[in-house]
Amino acid sequence: MTCSIARSLDIVGERWTMLILREAFRGVRRFDAFLSLGIARNVLADRLQTLVEQGIFERRLYQTNPERFEYRLTEKGVDFFPVLMALMQWGDRHLAGAAGPPVLLQHEACGHAVEAELRCLHCDAPVTARQTRSVPGPGMPGQGAGS
Repeated sequence: MTCSIARSLDIVGERWTMLILREAFRGVRRFDAFLSLGIARNVLADRLQTLVEQGIFERRLYQTNPERFEYRLTEKGVDFFPVLMALMQWGDRHLAGAAGPPVLLQHEACGHAVEAELRCLHCDAPVTARQTRSVPGPGMPGQGAGS
């Protein structure tokens, strides 16, 4: 499929995968700790395997008898952080209710709130959906090199 959103959803577009990634960003690394999500062991094993195969997690041996592994975010996995934070921000705005967001994200350096924001790469201005348009990129069939 040519769509980057569809390709991404093939990997992360399932509830448990998103929650596993959320926990990984909170510092969870071990299989048994991910089970606190309430996920079945076989489903967790399948999702972790997919995340490893896709290069989002890497498995690292932390015990040899019996062998046990922890799952660490790779650079590709860390690059998912803004996506997860944008989803959290949307949920905070539209689904949190009168009590407010259940979790706040703070910048460690200054202690203030963090927010996901799209910015223009050229002029650095904030950008909304109404200020953008889609145009064919080099990966669109018939657009790239060799066309």
